[in-house]
Amino acid sequence: MTEEIKAIANLDRLIHEPSRLAIMAVLSACESADFTYLLNSTGLSKGNLSAHLSKLEEGNYVAIVKTFKGKYPNTICSLTPAGREAFDFYWKQYQNLAQHLEK
Repeated sequence: MTEEIKAIANLDRLIHEPSRLAIMAVLSACESADFTYLLNSTGLSKGNLSAHLSKLEEGNYVAIVKTFKGKYPNTICSLTPAGREAFDFYWKQYQNLAQHLEK
């Protein structure tokens, strides 16, 4: 069981937080998503989503582009190549851990 505990400790903490994991999962399934789509998909509040996106952006996992649609602000988010690679690696680690714990 010691190896399983070490594996949990080695999971990417930036991704492993539940709200950020939800954001990363949604973005991994598409090229990009606007703020409203992420808001509806994750169920987070605007402030919470914004804070978690900022942390992911600081970690170079998410790229954020702010534009306007007519007179309204439009925020588009996407995984960076590093973010996509980190999420893929995280997901493989998580699946391996889950399979090992099922035994």
